[in-house]
Amino acid sequence: NYEICLEKEIAAGRIPGAVSLISRKGHIAHSGAFGYNNMSTKAPMTKDKIFYIQSMTKPIISIAFMTLYEEGHFFLTDPVSKYLPQFGDMKVMELGIDENGKTKVDYVPLDRPIQIWHLLSHTAGFSHGLGNNEYDQKLANLLYGSFGGETTVDHKTIEDRVNALASYPLMGQPGKQWNYSASPDVLALLIEHFSGQSTADFLQERIFDPLGMDDTGYNVSDENMSRLVGLHQMQEDGSLAYAEPWGPIQGNTIYGGTHGLFSTAHDYMQFGLMLLNNGKYNNQRIIGRKTLELMTENYIEDLPYSPGNGFGLGFGIRTDLSDSKISGSEGIFHWGGAFNTYFFVDQEEDMVAILMTQSFPYTNLYASKLRQFVYSAIGD
Repeated sequence: NYEICLEKEIAAGRIPGAVSLISRKGHIAHSGAFGYNNMSTKAPMTKDKIFYIQSMTKPIISIAFMTLYEEGHFFLTDPVSKYLPQFGDMKVMELGIDENGKTKVDYVPLDRPIQIWHLLSHTAGFSHGLGNNEYDQKLANLLYGSFGGETTVDHKTIEDRVNALASYPLMGQPGKQWNYSASPDVLALLIEHFSGQSTADFLQERIFDPLGMDDTGYNVSDENMSRLVGLHQMQEDGSLAYAEPWGPIQGNTIYGGTHGLFSTAHDYMQFGLMLLNNGKYNNQRIIGRKTLELMTENYIEDLPYSPGNGFGLGFGIRTDLSDSKISGSEGIFHWGGAFNTYFFVDQEEDMVAILMTQSFPYTNLYASKLRQFVYSAIGD
């Protein structure tokens, strides 16, 4: 049924193509490639294609960062400014009403320090620059130049980008709201601070090499350029068209935590199976079981969020099936990327599922359909 669903979406021109991969109880239960790598040329999608995974970078960065927690470099309750002083004197944007009854903007001090767990749980008060409001648009220009266009900033390193983030006021006080944010970029800089390595080298050493993720990284090699999936964007008339890449494919020197990685369904499955097996895969221990348990607790119980769901330290968490109205298991953890990539890990069902396509804007439809069809197929 899921294959039929994907084929219908491709035939209708809503996605160019897709790769899906599901592991259950130690075996590959499903592996498929559908549609096109490039709708313009009709080049077929194949299982070994490389995708720009965007925010599916975030769980990888979070796991890598928490290996440094296991080495005792920090406590989750440490102020970020203890290690990055530029975050010590930030201001918070606060809306109010002036004497004439008009909206005014004030900038007030932090009422508490930004702590490291706030970065991991997206509760620090940062934004991501994804909204259509003036605040987010200015932030997007400051961090990225813009989304989907020619860059107007000259950042060369992750420190440059993080310093820009630190120069911009928070949209809320730390710990007072969940707001999807650029805070994993701060984690990437902290990785460099604690390890003395570039984030790219650290990920290679701690995650990619041990798990055999040979096609994952911040740049695509010359020999692999032919395997890169083309980005497609929905046009105003409802059609999907090939689009220019967002950001560099080669020569990237900003090793970020919010996005930036390229990967394959196979490589991300290696990462997912490690998570499924409590931090260990192919006799390689990446992170401890108790640390992963700490990361997959819900840290935002009292904050507004999607019904039946919560957020841990780097992952979305399913907390209540009836509230969510979505098939699955309580305790699954998951995340997706802006170009409609998605994965989830279900330890109760001994399962990892991955869907990769490459279209914009993001829609939750395909992630929801993946869960719906996968769980409907379970009969044991």
